[in-house]
Amino acid sequence: MAERRILGLDPGSRRIGVALSDPTGTIATPLTVLDADAPDLARRLRELVAEHAVERIVVGRPTGLSGAPTAATESADRFAEFVAEATGLRVDRVDERFTTVIAERAMLEGDASRRKRRARRDQVAAAVLLQGYLDARRR
Repeated sequence: MAERRILGLDPGSRRIGVALSDPTGTIATPLTVLDADAPDLARRLRELVAEHAVERIVVGRPTGLSGAPTAATESADRFAEFVAEATGLRVDRVDERFTTVIAERAMLEGDASRRKRRARRDQVAAAVLLQGYLDARRR
């Protein structure tokens, strides 16, 4: 049986960062950014699942600094339900506090230009949250 991958999604109000694990579930890599308001979002998610042999999806769940739910948490939970219905796959929710900050710092340390950072921020944040999920599974 072929090894399958995990897709990481970092939902935002305008864009959704997408990252993908390697087949062994060890390393997360930034993949792309999707338009959160795209009318064909469900179809695009199904295409990514099929194209990359995805077995599970991880969706970032923002909370306040204390861990308490916020309006963004409710929105992310609704998005996770939409993804589960659209793909028929298991969707795990993971804490995404600080993923965008970590992604931005990593790109700054990598000396990425402002334009490149802006273009890749969401997908790098998705990779950060997916990597955290992968690391936690191995512990």
